[in-house]
Amino acid sequence: MLALLFLVLLTTSLNLHVEAQDIGSRIKVYANRGDNITLPCHLEGQSDFSGTKIKWTKMENDSTETNVLISMGFHKKTYGNFQNRVYLLEANENDATLVLTDINLKDYGTYRCEVIVGLNDKIIEVDLELQGVVFPYSPRRGRYNLNFHDAEAACLEQDAVVASFEQLFEAWKGGLDWCNAGWLNDGTVQYPINNPREPCGGARASAGLRNYGQRDKSNSRYDVFCFTSALKGRFYYLILPKKQSYDEAVQACKNDGAEIAKVGHIYSAWKLLGYDRCDAGWLADGSVRYPISRPRRNCSPTEAAVRFIGFPDKKQKLYGVYCYKTQ
Repeated sequence: MLALLFLVLLTTSLNLHVEAQDIGSRIKVYANRGDNITLPCHLEGQSDFSGTKIKWTKMENDSTETNVLISMGFHKKTYGNFQNRVYLLEANENDATLVLTDINLKDYGTYRCEVIVGLNDKIIEVDLELQGVVFPYSPRRGRYNLNFHDAEAACLEQDAVVASFEQLFEAWKGGLDWCNAGWLNDGTVQYPINNPREPCGGARASAGLRNYGQRDKSNSRYDVFCFTSALKGRFYYLILPKKQSYDEAVQACKNDGAEIAKVGHIYSAWKLLGYDRCDAGWLADGSVRYPISRPRRNCSPTEAAVRFIGFPDKKQKLYGVYCYKTQ
């Protein structure tokens, strides 16, 4: 039986919130980038925490575990990127819930709460899922030019991370159809097809994710599927009296107290905020794109999409610019 839990916890310093769905023994927690959230972990019938060890870890794609927090009585230690961002809620004597603040894109994944009391232990797994958008990406030099490590760097440069299989699957269910194969964060290469056709696995094949399986992370080269979440700033088209070259566009954003926007910014604004603008503009990677949420004549008439013009000569003064201003 599915039980939908809405938990709002208020402290004097933080507003904590979590939308969680309990499915059997697994719990899913949904969040946006920048949120302060709780990962639930509760004991049953435990009245004394003395001598109890609580260990929170994050499960990585290579099946290893990264330490997040370890607690033994009054002694607590946090690790790595989680330092100064996590603590135990300890709402009562049976509570081992983890508070994770200022969620970032790399926090996505499965967390394990292990409580050890004497010779007995209990393990609870919590899936932290970010609300966001998956987008395909290839660099200026063209398609199928990224090994896995290049793909990771390319996504980071665009305010994103390499997408997971689960994130791509959700995007496919939402209608994503893309015929170029791209890296996922587990080292596999896949692509989503909603409209089967000959160049994309065959017209008679069923819709779904086409899977090339695991590939050599150093020597194999593909595109990449990136994932980004809610913006922490403002994305906008800068109104200027004339069109700009790339360098002029970069400077125009700086003059406005902003930076030239990244590809992740335009996808997040389009998908999560419904941003709609029929003006092609420069982005930080040297590409030119524009976001259409309301399809209409001369502006992506058949579908809502981020339209891709290409990577023009940066000296061309044919385009406007999209900027991003942090808040």
